[in-house]
Amino acid sequence: MVYPIYIYGSSVLRGEAAEVDRDYPELKKLVEDMFDTMYASSGVGLAAPQIGKPLRMFVVDARMYADDEPELADFKRVFINPEIYGESEEEVVMNEGCLSLPGLNEDVQRPEAIRIRWFDEDFNEHDELIEGYAARVVQHEYDHLEGTVFTDHLSPLRKTLIRAKLTAMSKGKVSAKYKTKLVK
Repeated sequence: MVYPIYIYGSSVLRGEAAEVDRDYPELKKLVEDMFDTMYASSGVGLAAPQIGKPLRMFVVDARMYADDEPELADFKRVFINPEIYGESEEEVVMNEGCLSLPGLNEDVQRPEAIRIRWFDEDFNEHDELIEGYAARVVQHEYDHLEGTVFTDHLSPLRKTLIRAKLTAMSKGKVSAKYKTKLVK
């Protein structure tokens, strides 16, 4: 099933997500649906709050960038109840967009590397140092679990310059090539 993407202004994007229990009903189906929704929307990552589910989980598939970054050749993951517990001092600026903020892209500064632990869809525990573009995508999706969107990382001046776009978006004035939904 392909879910609509909740857009900026939807309250689920601003709440802190709840932990996922091992016995969450039809977890594997939800994971499959999240990947289907992400692919249908041409995304690289998708967090559960973006489909209206306030759960601490997200999916990532960055394999399409493996030609430029070979370390992404097998970077398809499910992150359940993740915890970022370390980050590099070195930060990099990269342009980001978000399925929940269609048509908006901005330069965002983030740590180059992170240390994260999480569970996969079988509740196997993982602990990994993730660097580069993969770290960027993981941090972006992790933010959604904390009620944060990428524009929250912008300078006050940049926020002022995009305020009209965000206001319009929060009123449902968006154009996307995928299904969207606004729920206040």
